[in-house]
Order: sequence, then C-alpha cells, then structure tokens
Amino acid sequence: MFNLMTQNWWVIALRGLVAVLFGIATFMWPGITLWVLGALFGAYALTNGIFAVIEAFRRDASRERWRPLLFEGVVGILIGAVTLTWPGLTAMGLLYLIAFWAIMTGVFEIITAIRLRHEISGEWIMALIAILSMAFGFLLVAFPAQGALSIILIIGAFVFASGALMIALAFKLRTLRRPGGEVPPVRHAAPTH
Repeated sequence: MFNLMTQNWWVIALRGLVAVLFGIATFMWPGITLWVLGALFGAYALTNGIFAVIEAFRRDASRERWRPLLFEGVVGILIGAVTLTWPGLTAMGLLYLIAFWAIMTGVFEIITAIRLRHEISGEWIMALIAILSMAFGFLLVAFPAQGALSIILIIGAFVFASGALMIALAFKLRTLRRPGGEVPPVRHAAPTH
C-alpha cells in the first residue's frame, strides 16, 4: 500500500486541491443558495470519488489494489451523483447526505490510516483527516437545525482543512519516494530486552 500511495501522491494532492477550492468557494459566497451549495458539494464529492477510484486502481509494484479507497471513491461518486441529479433536495436532506458522506469517508480513511501506520512510523496526517471527517459528519447529525449560513461555513471549513491535510500528506509521500519509484524499506524499532 505504501508504494501505491507514494506512486500516486499527485492524485492525493489533486483531491486536496479540489477540497481547498471548494472550501474557498463557500467562504467567498457564504450566502449561496441551497441549490448552489448542493451543486458545489455534488461536484466536489463526485470529483473526490473519481480521484479516489483512480488512486485505488493505480497499481504499485506488487500489483496491490486497495479496497477501502475504492469503497470511499464509490461512496463519493454515488453521493455526488445523487446530489447533482436530485435538484429538489431539501436543506435537511442535503445536510444528512453530506453527514453520511463524511462519516463513511472517515471510516474508510481510518482503515487507510491504520494500514499506513504499519508502513510509515509516526504517520498521523491520514488519521487526523479521518477523525476530522467523522467528527464533521457527527456534528452535522447532532446539530441539524442550525442556521444555513453557519452550516455552509462549517462545511467550507471542514473541506478546506481536510484538503490542506491531504495536500500535506501528498507531499510527505512524495518526499518518501525514491527516484526510481522504489520506496525506502520500512524500519521497525528493534525489540528491547
């Protein structure tokens, strides 16, 4: 998995860039309508899902395919498609759809973080992205009746923060890759007696 992620660091960076741009858009237009928010979120979830699927199907040297990332991508594509094709979606419906997407994405990112920690010692960025995603989803479910403006700003802040973390993770993975595509061997601490 580590080889897969270091080879595809640029896909993670693109996912992060799309998230940062979505976050900036919500801050620039905080008074956007529900329809525009739905369209922006649908486009973001769809794009993020497509990049996740691409990342999952890119193979590393051991021909490993990564199922949690594939499932995360499929969920993103489905949520994005539903959001874009259901223009009559109510504010509460959109809120719960975003919350479901964030929680499911967080679950798959937790799996990713656990697998990544086995290969990179001290790796915490992916775990932070997962915790942020799940906390955001549960926050939306716990307080669904808040004002529309605050929800838009919360969504923008979450997406911006997770996008920035994805970009940081991508460039960290890029620095761990060797010029020939190989990655340095994982060094585990020797047991102490």
